[in-house]
Amino acid sequence: MAGPRHPVFVSGAALVQTNRLQTFAFSVCWSDDGDTFARRSWEEFRRLHKTLKETFPVEAGLLRRSDRILPKLPDASLLVHWGCTGRGLARLQLLETYSRALLAAGERVAHSPVLTGFFAPQPMDLEPVLPAGSLVILPAPQEPLPGPTGSPAIRSLEAQSLRCLQPFSTQDTWGQPFHARAQEALDVLLRHPSGWWLVANEDQQTAWFPAPYLEEVAPGQGQDGEWSLGSSGSQFCASHAYESSQADELSVPTGARVRVLETSDRGWWLCRFQGRTGLLPAAMLQPDGLGTLLSGPWLHLRVDGGEDREGEAQSSPKSPQATTLTPTVPARPSRSAIQSRCCTITRKALGQDPGCHGPP
Repeated sequence: MAGPRHPVFVSGAALVQTNRLQTFAFSVCWSDDGDTFARRSWEEFRRLHKTLKETFPVEAGLLRRSDRILPKLPDASLLVHWGCTGRGLARLQLLETYSRALLAAGERVAHSPVLTGFFAPQPMDLEPVLPAGSLVILPAPQEPLPGPTGSPAIRSLEAQSLRCLQPFSTQDTWGQPFHARAQEALDVLLRHPSGWWLVANEDQQTAWFPAPYLEEVAPGQGQDGEWSLGSSGSQFCASHAYESSQADELSVPTGARVRVLETSDRGWWLCRFQGRTGLLPAAMLQPDGLGTLLSGPWLHLRVDGGEDREGEAQSSPKSPQATTLTPTVPARPSRSAIQSRCCTITRKALGQDPGCHGPP
């Protein structure tokens, strides 16, 4: 019989700045193959470190230094580029290394209620949207990029290629027509919490584009571009755990990220979770704000190099065919709202024209 679920892999996803508060978002993979997002502050990690030393004095080397297996919690230097933001990104990398070292410190530590409870979804992690004024900063790619290091460029930002679900027309950052076809691949350059993301097409046109119209290329997608049941749908988060009582229902833990394939006014939605399709109570599902903003293939890589196989869904004989609905277009933020959140480097990367700073 399997023991309680515990985290098996942690990956730093983003730095989230809200006013003067910095939190660090992590993608957490669990022993039951589930994955959640956790957002924690630097002070919370310091308290965790103190608690672990008190709970495991032997592993902390308090009795004998040679017995120490708990990692140290180093802090980032104050003398880093880009000030507070640069130090926050440096801390994110240090915390990722620290978290992975804890998971490698033996079962007694890695499976402990202290560590499991720390990474378990908290109310802040389950909020459908980030606090007003939040800025999400993605870490830079690890591998060096071509070109001079001193010149800011959009290509120095980490881009992810997504597919457009349905045709959509807007204007590019220079006010010219921007038309996206169904299944067309678009590179996401910047992600804004408003739901409008900066994308580029194959002609190198850049435009602010509604995020609900974009989706990853799932592993289960066929060569002809058609989706199998369970390969698409809006991403939602389970506000609490649910244990199935019928064969056509799903069992999910708190914080589980599921794909909603079909909605209903009867209170039960058809969902996909870990390759299984079934029903869940609609009342326990809410939009996965942080998960949708940060989802990307780099967050699903496991320790053994394998990837999440959510796309290999098996349709149930009882499951009706999912219907494709027109995605909801989020309200456009004002140009001043986006411009006020752009740093000098981003403005230089996007160009000096005022139209580049926000959706038309």
